Amino acid sequence: MSAKLKVAGWLALGAVAGALTTMQLQANARSSLSPLPLEELQQLAAVFGMVKSDYVEPVDEKKLINDAIAGMVSGLDPHSQFFDKKNFKEFREGTTGKFVGVGIEIGMEDGLVKIVSPIEGSPAFRAGLKSGDLISKIDDTLVRGLGLDQAVKRMRGELNTKVQLTIYRKSENRTFPVTIVREEIHNRSVRGKVLEPGYAWLRVSQFQDSTVEDFAKKLEEIYKQEPNLKGLVLDLRNDPGGLLEASVAISAAFLPKDLEVVSTNGQIADSKASFKASPDYYLRRGGNDPLKKLPAALKKVPLIVLVNEGSASASEIVAGALQDHKRATIMGAQTFGKGSVQTVRQLGPDTALKITTARYYTPSGRSIQATGIVPDVLLDETAEGNVFAALRTREADLEKHLGGKDEVKDEAADKAREKAREEARLKLEAEFAKRNEPPKPLPEFGSAEDFQLSQALNQFKGKPVLVSKTAVERKAEAKVE
Repeated sequence: MSAKLKVAGWLALGAVAGALTTMQLQANARSSLSPLPLEELQQLAAVFGMVKSDYVEPVDEKKLINDAIAGMVSGLDPHSQFFDKKNFKEFREGTTGKFVGVGIEIGMEDGLVKIVSPIEGSPAFRAGLKSGDLISKIDDTLVRGLGLDQAVKRMRGELNTKVQLTIYRKSENRTFPVTIVREEIHNRSVRGKVLEPGYAWLRVSQFQDSTVEDFAKKLEEIYKQEPNLKGLVLDLRNDPGGLLEASVAISAAFLPKDLEVVSTNGQIADSKASFKASPDYYLRRGGNDPLKKLPAALKKVPLIVLVNEGSASASEIVAGALQDHKRATIMGAQTFGKGSVQTVRQLGPDTALKITTARYYTPSGRSIQATGIVPDVLLDETAEGNVFAALRTREADLEKHLGGKDEVKDEAADKAREKAREEARLKLEAEFAKRNEPPKPLPEFGSAEDFQLSQALNQFKGKPVLVSKTAVERKAEAKVE
């Protein structure tokens, strides 16, 4: 796959693969009630001894054990994971929304890192970096050839250390270096604005510790600017999920008190639960409710939720709850289909186990797993159609994924779908080769060029909506043509 198509088609998947969907953080794992398989454990001990004594080079015992644990867990499903010290640190940064870095929201363009937006007040913001700037070099490393994750890791680092970025600014047609001192950054997961008189857009990019508070503050700003709101677009496109409590809170902001938002069910007693639109279900002990000050009108304002294939887990919970209670019109593309709950259990000071413990169900009892949420109105990505949709992978495509309620596991069908995706990719590349031009990146969400957002506004105003003529519901059950 060409680099450009990789970036455009798989960027959402990269976010979803790392989606954080935790119910709780527990100190100790539960012990199994069934007897241990002694023969297999003896084999494991024997292999450990042979590797330690017979391998061509000395091996680190701790690494062997960690690798054995990681291998055991990776065989379960795509979302269960053993966290070593490094991965656990990154996981906690993801859930808190805090990390040490330069403070920019980024994407990729022509093989370079593109600054989508500097985070207000961050070192990058103070250094004068602008939306649209391209980063061609990080310290002495050329960005071209690096993946987005690799570039992010190079820009992050230890507190108060320096990193030099080489910037190409298109508008001024010049390249210049900028040295930035890394600081602790508060990742902004909520953005919003009044689009035009009476209509506003609110985007949640991930459900983190600070999301509910940021959500409430942004809505207060919107209502101060536009007290007579006639329609609100809640944008959950490419939102990979996050904290369950945050998704319950966002749902509760729009729903009557005590309506069910989501239920979970699994093997252990703690996994059988129902979460309702009430502070009791999303507030931590002693915490103040950020939603308390929101205007009462928010419960009745006409609402549209935008979703796509990159909307996963917690964002699917919100979309499913608002759809089942007929509180919002869901527009966009069928969501990712990550309907499983992961619980994080700390094993030591710096290690933990993230393990799938339950499935999510919408208030009407629908399982999200491997099917996702089907919008009420299916939309293409652009006025020209779905340029990159054929390249995107969903939960049902992931190896070892949990089966959906009606899903029939079929290896032949999985291969057929992979083949169809590859053929679609080749066809797309051939089309762009004929035109002798690269595919245009999709417009930034919330911009004037955002096609799906413009269709949402048309829906509010009773104007014609350009409904997709090609998108159809994708069933969980695999069938070979």
